[in-house]
Amino acid sequence: MTVCILGNGLTALTLAKGLVNCKINVDVLYNQKNYKISDTRTIGITKNNIDFFNNNIINIKKIIWDLKNIEIFSENLKKERLINFKANNDQLFSILKNHKLYELLEKNLSKNKFFKSKFVKKENLSFLNKYELIINCDPFNLITKKYFSKKIIKEYNSYAYTTIISHDQILNDTAFQIFTKKGPLAFLPISNTQTSIVYSLYNSKNQKEKNINKLIRDKNFRYKIKSVDKINSFELKSLNLRSYYHNNILAFGDLLHKVHPLAGQGFNMTIRDIKIFLKIIKKRLDNGLSLDSSVNLEFQNRQKHKNFIFSCGVDLIHELFNFERKMKTSFLSKSVKLISNYPSINKMFSKIADRGVLF
Repeated sequence: MTVCILGNGLTALTLAKGLVNCKINVDVLYNQKNYKISDTRTIGITKNNIDFFNNNIINIKKIIWDLKNIEIFSENLKKERLINFKANNDQLFSILKNHKLYELLEKNLSKNKFFKSKFVKKENLSFLNKYELIINCDPFNLITKKYFSKKIIKEYNSYAYTTIISHDQILNDTAFQIFTKKGPLAFLPISNTQTSIVYSLYNSKNQKEKNINKLIRDKNFRYKIKSVDKINSFELKSLNLRSYYHNNILAFGDLLHKVHPLAGQGFNMTIRDIKIFLKIIKKRLDNGLSLDSSVNLEFQNRQKHKNFIFSCGVDLIHELFNFERKMKTSFLSKSVKLISNYPSINKMFSKIADRGVLF
């Protein structure tokens, strides 16, 4: 049989690679002729998900930058460190450029006999009837509007600004995030001379690039910045889809869930979804069962509650620090700093960030 994937973004190609590795025929259907990913967008992937990616999708060791520490600061405590997540001997987290991963997947899939990529018109979806299982990763097609419009959406009244700074060479294996009075600012190393920036700013729809540039330089306390690349932005929302599937069509990736970027968990949630989805597929194939709509039901039953709880957890972190910002107090920051001194609590938070909700 052949599985159909709608869309040709990063999630679609990652899922396609996982399926063809199981020797399943995959047709990727897309309607964007010139799909481009910004050079300044990066992804943070946890160690557990890196291991899964290398073993089950494609080896990405050559395009990742490993981090051994993640430090959290608050401007309310004069940039005192609140939390320090450390790896003992290995990486804690890894950063890579979106377009590098996309190019690697695209090149590898183009040589795979189980993979086909086709351009289709948005209006013509009648040919989908020939597929028993369809995975929708395209937020803009007619299927999304018709079957996957019921969502729980939260507006953050914020925009995320992304760029890459070039700086003097240092040992750059520590990511750090500052909860500033204007919003969370993350510095994510991608080499010893470059660091990715994600700055989530409240009430910033019409911010000019020069203002963002100045804010980044003002809040930075670690790097001697040489230059700041072009700054890109996108509106921030959290989203949870009410129903993961319609008959034999399964929604996937950002269609299922979006979270605030402050914890770097967006793509990690999708990788965990792919991990469970491939387990379901492999079990079906091993037992000689067909791949039909029952796959979608099983996936929803296993992942929907976990994704919702995890999304709510990320949102809670955002709301607590946002409340502290509005109230102009440092109570939360002081409390976080206090409890982070307990190794068991620190370890628990690290495990949840690495592996998600485990029950």
